[in-house]
Amino acid sequence: MSMTRLELMTTSFPGGKKKQGRQWAALVDDDGEENEVINLYPRREYQVFEGAGGAFTDAAGYVFSLMDEGTRKKLIEAYFGPGGAGYTLGRVHLDSCDFSRNHYEAMPDSADRGLSSFSLARDESSIFPLLRAAEQTLGGPIPLMTTFWSPPAFMKDTGKRNGGGKLLESYRAFFADYYCRYLLELRRAGFTPRRLTAQNEPKAVQTWDSCVYSAEEEMTFIRDFLYPALKGHHLEDMEIFIWDHNKERAYERALAAGEAGILPLLKGVAVHWYSGDHFEVLKLLGETFPALKIVQSEFSYELKYASMADMKNTDVLLAAERYAHDIIGNLNHGMTAFYDWNLVLDEQGGPNHAGNYCDAPFIYHPGSGALEERPIYSYIAHVSRHIRPGAKRIALSRYADNPECTAFRDPRGGLVLVMLNRTERALPVSLRIEGKLAGFLLPPRSIATGLLGAP
Repeated sequence: MSMTRLELMTTSFPGGKKKQGRQWAALVDDDGEENEVINLYPRREYQVFEGAGGAFTDAAGYVFSLMDEGTRKKLIEAYFGPGGAGYTLGRVHLDSCDFSRNHYEAMPDSADRGLSSFSLARDESSIFPLLRAAEQTLGGPIPLMTTFWSPPAFMKDTGKRNGGGKLLESYRAFFADYYCRYLLELRRAGFTPRRLTAQNEPKAVQTWDSCVYSAEEEMTFIRDFLYPALKGHHLEDMEIFIWDHNKERAYERALAAGEAGILPLLKGVAVHWYSGDHFEVLKLLGETFPALKIVQSEFSYELKYASMADMKNTDVLLAAERYAHDIIGNLNHGMTAFYDWNLVLDEQGGPNHAGNYCDAPFIYHPGSGALEERPIYSYIAHVSRHIRPGAKRIALSRYADNPECTAFRDPRGGLVLVMLNRTERALPVSLRIEGKLAGFLLPPRSIATGLLGAP
């Protein structure tokens, strides 16, 4: 690997306005500098990165349908085009979730035990056009992660989609077949479901679509019902992930999987970020269960304001920085892929039948027809655009909490370093690698990507 200089690309938002910069720093012989050093150790490698993506929700699909053709193309190119964020993955909810315009189910008829009335007409009208446009722009299939926010209401002890409740034992086999029917119909529609979880946030009792599974219930459902159903429908290639909830209890759920004897059936553990960093949990998972992948299946910034317009520039930037902080921390502790939540929302942060509105990388304003790029997009893209699928994380050490950083060896041979400066001052860095040094400054409140070696 030939390394003569570092290319550094930076993004910041002084006064709320996007500012991008580019600088080059020559690599010179290490003169013994000890201060403000970030060390890279490219010979020490860790997990392989599989890629990044977002969620194709009913809300995102509906907002997409409101756009004119030019705006649609702009949105899709920003994520899946050659110069975009480099997204290659997707997540879809099965039946309605909070980011649906209302409740719906592919088959709400409790008397139809043969699934003859099963229909994805709702998805065909909202989610599928957005997904097809993304695949056309990407130039290939998008592997999908699938999950339910709730089984159909008639299969639950509460008879309701909202408010938690549990899957009735008498419906476990039928629900497993219902899940498989969804996967088969997605494939018949030309899509590529690749991995799944049994339940989104199985510990949460929400005012929207939700269902509770104890560890024992989740493992029993997977072992005795879901996995046999997948085999019976020739869907053994689906990757099963457990948990799909906040990081702080992911380790205990994996231990429960081991105790239940289902580890050979699993591909990994899916986590969310809503209860805090808990990066150490990911490290514990990797140390105890090295065969399991760790993916971040959802993260989103819930609005605490009456509308998007009420967010101050400071709050908008804090949301973007929180994204980057979490992604970098997760990567440094073993994460192999991540999925942001909604690809696009309206100016209210919806539509959403539950009222828990969120920010998103892109906000569409139906009245004016404007597509607003939020800072979140740039902060995600600094990672997803340059750390490509197949990249391997390498070891590093840094001189302080700021800048935060992660580093990968690109599949083509170069090195990629992503750095986050959450302070109000420019941070000096002496990048040290295999007897060479490169010095540079990170602008205040910025995110940066450094490229070394092969393009």
